[in-house]
Amino acid sequence: MASSSSSAPAGEIRHVRFVDALEERYLAYALSTIMSRSLPDVRDGLKPVHRRLLYAMRQLRLTPDQGFKKSARVVGDVIGKFHPHGDQSIYDALVRLAQDFSLRFPLIDGQGNFGNIDGDNAAAMRYTEARLTEVATALLDGIDEETVDFRPTYDGDALEPEVLPASFPNLLANGAQGIAVGMATSIPPHNVGEVCDALLHLIKYPKATAQKLAELIPGPDFPTGGVLMEDRAAVVEAYKSGRGSFRVRARWEIEKQKGGLYQIVVTEIPYQVQKSRLVERIAELLLARKLAMLADVRDDSAADLRLVLEPKSRNVEAEVLMESLFRQTDLESRVSLNMNVLDADHTPRVMSLAEVLQAFLDHRHEVLRRRSQHWLDKIDKRLEVLDGYLIAYLNLDEVIRIIRFEDEPKSRLMATFKLSDAQAEAILNMRLRALRKLEEEGIRKEHEELTAQRKELKRLLKNEAERWRVIASDIKGLKKQFGPASALGARRTELGTSPPDVVVPIEAVIEREPVTVLCSAKGWIRAMKGHVEDLTSAAAQAKYKEGDRGRFAVPAWTTDKLLVFATNGRFYTIGADKLPGGRGFGEPLRLLIDLPNDQDVVAILVHQSGEKLLVASADGRGFVVPEDEVVAQTKGGRQVLNLGGGMEAAACARISGDAVAVIGENRKLLLFPLSELPVMTRGRGVILQRYRDGGLKDIKTFTMKEGLTWQAGGGRTRTETDLTAWIGKRGAAGRLPPHGFPKSNRFR
Repeated sequence: MASSSSSAPAGEIRHVRFVDALEERYLAYALSTIMSRSLPDVRDGLKPVHRRLLYAMRQLRLTPDQGFKKSARVVGDVIGKFHPHGDQSIYDALVRLAQDFSLRFPLIDGQGNFGNIDGDNAAAMRYTEARLTEVATALLDGIDEETVDFRPTYDGDALEPEVLPASFPNLLANGAQGIAVGMATSIPPHNVGEVCDALLHLIKYPKATAQKLAELIPGPDFPTGGVLMEDRAAVVEAYKSGRGSFRVRARWEIEKQKGGLYQIVVTEIPYQVQKSRLVERIAELLLARKLAMLADVRDDSAADLRLVLEPKSRNVEAEVLMESLFRQTDLESRVSLNMNVLDADHTPRVMSLAEVLQAFLDHRHEVLRRRSQHWLDKIDKRLEVLDGYLIAYLNLDEVIRIIRFEDEPKSRLMATFKLSDAQAEAILNMRLRALRKLEEEGIRKEHEELTAQRKELKRLLKNEAERWRVIASDIKGLKKQFGPASALGARRTELGTSPPDVVVPIEAVIEREPVTVLCSAKGWIRAMKGHVEDLTSAAAQAKYKEGDRGRFAVPAWTTDKLLVFATNGRFYTIGADKLPGGRGFGEPLRLLIDLPNDQDVVAILVHQSGEKLLVASADGRGFVVPEDEVVAQTKGGRQVLNLGGGMEAAACARISGDAVAVIGENRKLLLFPLSELPVMTRGRGVILQRYRDGGLKDIKTFTMKEGLTWQAGGGRTRTETDLTAWIGKRGAAGRLPPHGFPKSNRFR
């Protein structure tokens, strides 16, 4: 066997760092994705696959006035000639161009099942047929007149356009979606009549402001309609920067029924929302009892969209019900704006609305210039031939003699009459019937017409102002064809304002039911249905994991917010409806809030807006805090009690009375007026009670005249009214509690 060293090398071997090789290849992939797949061109608003689809269909003569061809034939041509990718991805692109709920102005006229707004897929490509629409024809208009550059296809056998002439503002009219490497684009569709108005204004006033352009294009116009609920200042800022978002809501109406009843009918849903998934989501919320004001939802759609929402009673306000649905379902959605596109130099960048419009106008100006030059060149060639014909008619006998008797008639004609090669060749190729007088008159007339056209084209090429007048005229014609006067052009999305300030009570989204919240010593929490009279026995009798026991039992409602005070001095907030049910042992509280493993729960309370809480640390410091100030908006909670030196929070009590009772681990009780405590939102507080040994055990607020109450054994309650011996100044040491006070040193 020959050694490997003697065999011919398979190729050049270079030693490079792995990270360098990876960066080089990933950069090549990223550039390919950005340039040739995911980002649209600002001039025609198309990605390469869409451009190749339209061009291939034009070559197949699938114009609007011709018949349909199978989609499989189109996909096959695109793969074979221009786009060597998977057939399904190409067919998916074709399908989207034909869906009137995806594109505001479809580019393909589809025949067969091309999917629906429910999210159902299109039929296989062998079953569907397609041809171009008038809009696609406008995008391709002039492509054979040297208006755009062509490049070799992937195999070099043919040419394909780098961009389409695009007399239709497709980027804004139909929008675009794409995700590349490190960047993305998201452009919603707009009304072409409004885009034309903005283009005409920009031609007249090249330095038009974003405010003015936003007046002419007040917002997107989605194929599925809906209501645009966005503040005008936000719309202007989005168009000015090229980045932003638009809030879109479903359109709905009230249908009155007998007996004062009514039902809500949704007739339009936000863009790119699947109707079937939307109905499923509403049904899921109903089953989960998260839509307390809604009785039922059903889909009565046929040709038109019709979702019926039935309220639970005639007393339910329709606005409140819909507001709760907007907040929890895709009946309201946000459509992002990120005008990240490839400019005329194939450079990806985020453009403002004015820049996108100007880029389209610049492209149309270049197309007009190149088309005019193309026709001027063709007219010059034709006039050259006609000049030769006219010379032949003036010297017909001599021309006939030369052709008949000369050995080299072409060179003889060129020398005798000072003709060009093209003129002599044209004369030699004339038919005998062209020698009639009538033909001569036709040639003279054609010569005069072409001379006039040549003069007009030269004037157009020299006069930039005239070219812009022609472009403006074309845009006016485009608006007339596809604008508000046409079947496609009327605005579908209603222009609204910011959402109204409708107060949605918690009862509208969560069914109000009584529950008893149980939390064990090891932090397992659950919500049992109903309220119980004896919370202590309820906590004791409930089942817990082996080695665990009951600790907290709190009566609540499913609409309540629970405040969890922990040893780290933070308050955590959780909805009672978010707690697991009473079956089983519940779930660890740490899964529901971000409570560190080395911290424990001090107290669990039902939030009561407008009330105040007394919080205290183990070293006997504390203060009063408004309860609304401790509600946390995140799972991480809100820091209220500042701690130092490894100290922990020890107690929390709701203010109810005019006095404070503090008892320490040393079993010393102290009573003092509540007025001696400061009201703060965060801090260490002031000294409540001093200790030589141990720290604070429990606190309570009460009314001095009514006496101090605590829980005794057996579920009994004891009250001490003669409190003179324990009343002192804040910060004192206190005295031993009354006879019969619990050995646990707790008031409850």
